[in-house]
Amino acid sequence: MKKVLSVLLIFFTMALVTACGATKPAAETTPSATAANNGKLAGIVMPTKVSQRWIDDGDNMVKALQKLGYKTDLQYGDNNVPNQVAQIENMITKGAKVLVIASIDGTALTDVLQKAHDANIPVISYDRLITKSAFVDYYATFDNFKVGVLQASYIETALALKDGKGPFNIELFAGSPDDNNAKFFFDGAMSILQPYITSGKLVVKSGQTAYAQVGTLRWDGATAQTRMDNILSKNYTTAKVDAVLSPYDGISIGIISSLKGVGYGSASQKMPIITGQDCEVASVKSIIAGEQTASIFKDTRVLAAKAAEMADAVLKGEKPVVNDTKTYDTGLKIVPSFLCDPVSVDKTNYQKLLVDSGYITADKLK
Repeated sequence: MKKVLSVLLIFFTMALVTACGATKPAAETTPSATAANNGKLAGIVMPTKVSQRWIDDGDNMVKALQKLGYKTDLQYGDNNVPNQVAQIENMITKGAKVLVIASIDGTALTDVLQKAHDANIPVISYDRLITKSAFVDYYATFDNFKVGVLQASYIETALALKDGKGPFNIELFAGSPDDNNAKFFFDGAMSILQPYITSGKLVVKSGQTAYAQVGTLRWDGATAQTRMDNILSKNYTTAKVDAVLSPYDGISIGIISSLKGVGYGSASQKMPIITGQDCEVASVKSIIAGEQTASIFKDTRVLAAKAAEMADAVLKGEKPVVNDTKTYDTGLKIVPSFLCDPVSVDKTNYQKLLVDSGYITADKLK
C-alpha cells in the first residue's frame, strides 16, 4: 500500500507541474548560474550619497548582482572626480570582471576607461552616460528626453496652456552641465515649452532661457537657491512667478526655499507650479504639503535589475537586450542602450505609485 501511495504521489506531482507549464526559474537565478558566477567581482561606482536616490541605486545594484552570484564592491565618489577615478582604478587592480559606473563628470573618465579596456573589463554606464570614450559597452538609463517632456507637460496642463490661457511667468532651471542627461531633460522640456515662450503665453522675465544660462552645477540645491534669489530680487518685486521648470527634486527644494523667503507658500501668495525628478522622500513630503507640485518617478529597482542583466549577459558572451541603438553618443561611438519608462507623480497618485508599490514606506512620509 505504501508503495502504491508513493507512486500515486509522484504521478500527481508530475501532473501538477505539467499543468502549470513546468515553470522554471529564470536562468540567472538558478543555483548553477549562481555557482558559475561565484568569485567574479562586479565593481559598482556611484557619484554621491548626498541624494537618497543614489544610495538606493547602489543598494539595488548590490542586491541585483549578488542575486546573480557576483561579489560586489560598491563605492561612492562624494561628487569628487579624482576620488571616483581612484575608486575605478582600485577595482581594476582588484580584478573586477565588470564595472557599472554612474559618473560624477561623464567627460572625465577617458583615461581610466582605457585602463579598463586594456584589462578586458566591460563597462556598463549607469543612468549618466560616460562620454569622450569608445570603451562604454552598454548604457542602462531612463528615457531622459521623455522625463523633460513629462515635466513640461505637467506645467502645460496645470496652466491650461493648450486652452489658450496666459500669459504666465515661468523661470527655467536645468541640471549639471557635466551630466549628459541634463541636456536631454532640458531639450525634452523645451520641446513643449518653447512654442508657448515664442508665442508669449509663457514669459521668462529673467531672460535666461539658454541651456548655458540655466544649468546647475552638480545638481546643487544651494546653487539653485542662490540663482532663484537673484532672479526674484531683479525681476519679481511686483510680478509673480507662476511656474518653475526644475529638473530634479534637490534643485526644487532650493527653489522652494527661495520662494518661501519672499512670501510664497502663504495664504496670500500660493506656490507656483514646481516640477522635479526622482521622488526623493523630502520632495514627496513637499508635494503632500502643497509646496512642490510634481516629480518624476524613475523606479531605480527596475534600472538596477536591467543593469545587472546587462553585466551578466556581457560576461556570458551574450548580447544584452536593448531598445535604443541610435540616441546615446559618447562622441566616439553610439552606445547600445536600454531605456526604462519614467512616470509623472503628484498628490493624486503618489500613494499608488510610490507607497503601494513598496518604493517608499508610508512611515517615511509622516
